[in-house]
Amino acid sequence: MILFPAIDIRNGKCVRLIQGDYDQEIIYNDSPTSMAKEWEKQGAEYIHVVDLDGAKTGNSLNRDAIQAIAKSVSIPVQVGGGIRTMEIIDAHIEAGVNRVIIGTAAIQDKPFLMEAVEKYGEKIAVSIDARKGFVATDGWTETSDVLAVDLLRELEAAGVKTVIYTDIMKDGMMQGPNFHELEMMDTASSIDIVASGGVSTEEDIVQLRELNLYGAIIGKALYDGKLSLEKILGGRRG
Repeated sequence: MILFPAIDIRNGKCVRLIQGDYDQEIIYNDSPTSMAKEWEKQGAEYIHVVDLDGAKTGNSLNRDAIQAIAKSVSIPVQVGGGIRTMEIIDAHIEAGVNRVIIGTAAIQDKPFLMEAVEKYGEKIAVSIDARKGFVATDGWTETSDVLAVDLLRELEAAGVKTVIYTDIMKDGMMQGPNFHELEMMDTASSIDIVASGGVSTEEDIVQLRELNLYGAIIGKALYDGKLSLEKILGGRRG
């Protein structure tokens, strides 16, 4: 199981939001690039980047910061947040981003999703953000009437290979992931599932590994020092 340290970018800085609330922000580092280099130094094999401004507005306001990360590390980078046009996807891929994550647009603009998957294949992932089992959109500010598991099956039929599944109620709360939902999602399709939200202890990681998930994203627990990426992964220096 791949562990993805998360770098959430807002106004060009590395931050965390609690349950996606833009009024509850903690700034952890003024330089997302230096943060990415630090995670690579600690042994990360893949980095997860979110453009929070993009997720809310649909405009990739932090594109330069994201592309600087992709150029500064030798490990792969996946990016989500406000990915709603082919132009944004093209720019990220050309800048060295390995995987681009489509969120809101996967529900609201199916032709766009199909075009992206047809052009880039496995380089396109979809983020399913759920609140009580229903898909949330527009930077988590809206909740749809679409069940997450139904969307997952649609995505599989469309050729999507990787899904990042976030339980919003767990995100940033340090209370553990929603293991029941994750297991249900993982068994509902052959898509690779990346767990996101609530990972806060080494026991959480052990339990996620037992579910045989493709990956897990860790955010707040790393920044608050509850978990050490270097300790979990054995570290890699230099």
